[in-house]
Amino acid sequence: MSSDRDSDSAAAAVPGKAPAKAAGRQKRLTPEERRQDFVDKAVAFFAEVGFDGGTRELARRLGVTQPLLYRYFPTKDDLIREVYDQVYVNRWNPEWDVLLADRARPLRQRLQDFYEAYTDAIFTREWMRIYLFSGLKGVEINKWYVTIVEDRILKRIVLEYRAEAGLPTVEPPSSAELELGWILHGGIFYYGLRKHIYEIPVMENKARVIANALDVFLEGAAHMFGAGIKVRTTRVRPAQWAGDLG
Repeated sequence: MSSDRDSDSAAAAVPGKAPAKAAGRQKRLTPEERRQDFVDKAVAFFAEVGFDGGTRELARRLGVTQPLLYRYFPTKDDLIREVYDQVYVNRWNPEWDVLLADRARPLRQRLQDFYEAYTDAIFTREWMRIYLFSGLKGVEINKWYVTIVEDRILKRIVLEYRAEAGLPTVEPPSSAELELGWILHGGIFYYGLRKHIYEIPVMENKARVIANALDVFLEGAAHMFGAGIKVRTTRVRPAQWAGDLG
């Protein structure tokens, strides 16, 4: 079995020539650093080729042997879980939990601030390509992430809407309530997909796109629940949006 040392490139000895100076040699990584380097490069690899990409090709791109890669990740699924943690779990900001639950602020403002911050974190080509590839391949990443979206975003939105509208708390939310949340979340997500994956022209004012989506969601929620909360009166339309009005 290869060791970390096996993966380091070394110049072949040439008769009559002194060995390269130590200062010019690549820094040896600690096991923790090497593991993180493997995960970073695996993220880029799977975002490029999808989850059909094998560990043999990944090891080749890493410049290491496949047995060495298996020392850190015994199976491909182990590596995929690390990719999932880095791309999805680690991008979740715990402050968003506090923001969504802060009833001292109108829900309309909380959702605007949340979705602006959330999309700043996920609207990258790498994030979206891995999400799409995992769905096409049937990798569990999508199912894991859908659970996060429902539990930490959509259920909270429904709960907070009910609280602000003076409605009784109902847990868990009904399927109809969650589907309304998915319409909001999915619409915002697809805006990022068109921009970063399809690379087609979109409205560049992301904050305005989110604001419009929230207006539609809150109006729809008022119709569904038979009780509404303030929509436009809780939002001051920024002056720079004037050019977007049609």
